[in-house]
Order: sequence, then structure tokens, then C-alpha cells
Amino acid sequence: MSTPTQDAAADAAAGRHRVGGPTITFGESVNTDVIIPGRYLVSIDPAELAEHAFEPLGPEVQQRLRASRIVVAGRNFGCGSAREQAATCLIGAGVQAVVATSFSRVFFRNAINTGLVAVECPDAVAALEAAGGEGDMWVDYDAGTVEVAGRTFHFAPYPQGLKDILDDGGLIPHLMRDSAPSTTGQEGAAR
Repeated sequence: MSTPTQDAAADAAAGRHRVGGPTITFGESVNTDVIIPGRYLVSIDPAELAEHAFEPLGPEVQQRLRASRIVVAGRNFGCGSAREQAATCLIGAGVQAVVATSFSRVFFRNAINTGLVAVECPDAVAALEAAGGEGDMWVDYDAGTVEVAGRTFHFAPYPQGLKDILDDGGLIPHLMRDSAPSTTGQEGAAR
């Protein structure tokens, strides 16, 4: 059985830079202590962490999270303590991307490093809010677009290095790919 990170890597390898589906919406300054409480930081297993994602908000929110593919939020998503598990638990819950007005910089880097798409697109967040806060959203991180409520919004494109990390399913798989011996006997595979 494959892991969510391996599934993301397989999708990316097949040229699928577009992720999306049903959304779950949160407000501003969503803290990492709410995303994954500190007592669960002993685990690094995405599936185990997913069982406790947003636990402080109750089982209804947790059920809605597992049925969603995109987390949508206001400003400063992922603020608080630096914990990689805040991104990992979302991947374990089946989330493919977080679209927010802005991110804590540490959360943003942790998201990319774990293979979770993280996009700052305030106009897309506002469009979903105007449409009642629910609906499907699609993110194409190669094209730099977010589709929601029948409209397309653009965000600052990722540098190629970040796209490469996402394409490989996160930083560790990316580094492993780059350090793997090639069939020509040279280190690192060419892109």
C-alpha cells in the first residue's frame, strides 16, 4: 500500500500539477496547536497524525477535513510553533493543498518540504467566501492558477526548485532522487 506522499509523487510524475476537490474553510491565524496538538508530535506517521488533525475543534470538523481535498484559510495560517507534523497530518487526512490569504513562513516551508501544496491567493479565498464558503477548488501549481466559483485566479508562480520538490513528493524524496546513482554511473538524475 502506498503512502499519501508516494501517491502525490506518482501524480506529479505523471504530469499532474493540478490538485483539488471539496474545500474546508477556516478563519485567520489558525495555530499549529489547533492543527495538530503538541501531545501527538511523537509520531511522524501521516495516517496516525491525521486521526488527531484539528482535534481541538471537535469530531465534526475532523470528519469534514477528511472529506476535503483543499483547506482554505485567511491570514497567517500555520502560525505558532514550528512543527512539520502540522503539514504532515493534513497530507495524512487526504488534503492536497492549502490555499490561504497568507501563511506563517515556517508552515509554508514545512508544507512544501512534506509535499503539500501551499498557495497564497487572497482573491480565491475571498471568492469562496462570497460563494458561501463551500464548494470545489482546483489549484494548478505549475500554471499558477486557482479555480473556484467559476472563476480563475492567479498567484505568484513557484520557483522551479519548489516545483521540483513538490513533483518529487517532498524534500526527502527529492534529495533521494537527486542523490540516487543514475544508469550512467553519475550521481543525481537529470530533469
